[in-house]
Amino acid sequence: MSTQDKIKKLIDLRAEAKLGGGIKRIESQHRKGKFTARERIELLLDEGSFEEFDMFVPTVAPTLV
Repeated sequence: MSTQDKIKKLIDLRAEAKLGGGIKRIESQHRKGKFTARERIELLLDEGSFEEFDMFVPTVAPTLV
């Protein structure tokens, strides 16, 4: 796998991780008049001042498994 392929795969994985529970879950939050956690963080902090760590770590919350 070339470096460019690895970079593309990482970009794709990040895009997927940003969807959290998926598009249906995000739309459900919006229908309820709520923001997602990432949207709330974006509203609270200055642009570019937050860097998310451990984006690829799966949840271990028993209610979400």
